[in-house]
This record gives sequence, structure tokens and C-alpha cells, in this order.
Amino acid sequence: MELIQQVPEISAYLATDEAIDHGHPLVRETVARLRGSTTDAYAYAAAAYAFVRDTIPHSADSGDMRVAWRASDVLATRNGICHTKSHALAALLRAAGIPTAFCYQALAEDNGDPGPLHGLIAVRLPGRDRWDRQDPRGNKPGVVDAHFSLDEERLAWPVRPEFNEVDYPVLYAAPHPAVLRSLKSAEDRPRLWRTLPTEL
Repeated sequence: MELIQQVPEISAYLATDEAIDHGHPLVRETVARLRGSTTDAYAYAAAAYAFVRDTIPHSADSGDMRVAWRASDVLATRNGICHTKSHALAALLRAAGIPTAFCYQALAEDNGDPGPLHGLIAVRLPGRDRWDRQDPRGNKPGVVDAHFSLDEERLAWPVRPEFNEVDYPVLYAAPHPAVLRSLKSAEDRPRLWRTLPTEL
């Protein structure tokens, strides 16, 4: 699949906004801790990915009912769904000067009904002439086995065409407005599940 930048300027994929608040002190502190003494962008990106995937539980797995949507809040509460974990990872990467985009998949429930959109990111690391999608959703036995990878995609869920699942090719410079609207208005996770879009 050919990934398509929504915005031609690469600088748009380094921007800060209300959801990707990478100027926040907690984001900056986390970047410094993860980076340590390394100047290698690849090593840092892999460390940031593992940190978000493994130390911030997906709230559907942990049972947490809170909805954190701002990157700094996701880091502070150690709680998020796929979209907001992607916000946190994007903030950590953008703060280190690594262009990061938002990507989406339309996935189906096991019974074939449309499920909520799934959110992930794509990174553009130095020296690479392409974007690489990464999925920080978080692994759990029998469900997903996502890993940071530049050779082949290791996403939580490859799409199943027989269920009309879709990989959207657009690389968004900011979280999709429909997704962000649902996140910001949801009082808790059950309400969020009812309002997240199922397609773009």
C-alpha cells in the first residue's frame, strides 16, 4: 500500500497542538529519560515505541474507564486506547525531531460488524525515503503481536478483506477531527466506544 501525506510539508508532521503537546514538561522529561546518552534516532524511536506499547496499558485490557486524549495526560495517567497511545508516541517522537503521522484502519468485530476505527502512527526516520507504520496498541496473549519494525509491518491487526476491513493510506498530520471529537466528548470509555467512528 502506498502511504499518502495529507500535507506535503514534512514540518507539519513535527507540529505541536492541543492533543500532541510535546512541549509539555512531562513529555520532555520522558524524552530525556528514554534518550539517555544516545543520539541514534532509530534506537530512540524503538525505545519510545516499546515504552508506550509496554508501560501504558490499553484501557480495554486494564479495565480503566478514564479517557485521556492529550499526550501528556496519557503519560501521566498511564492509560489510553489505541488512538491516545498513538498521541503519546507521536509526542515523544516529534519532540525528538522525528516526523510522525497518524494512520487509521477500519476493523470488524469477530461477528463481522464494523468496529471502532483503529489508530496507529507512521514514522519517517532519517535516511529513509519512506514512512513506516507502527502500532503501539499493546500486546496481549492470543490477540496481537505488534513490534517496532522497519523491515516489515508488525501491526496489531493486519486487515482482513473478507470482513471489508480497510487500511486507510492517508498520513494525517494531526489526529482525525472525528476521532478527536469523540475522545474529547466521552465521559468514560463505554461512552467512547459508542461514539468513535467506524470509518473515515
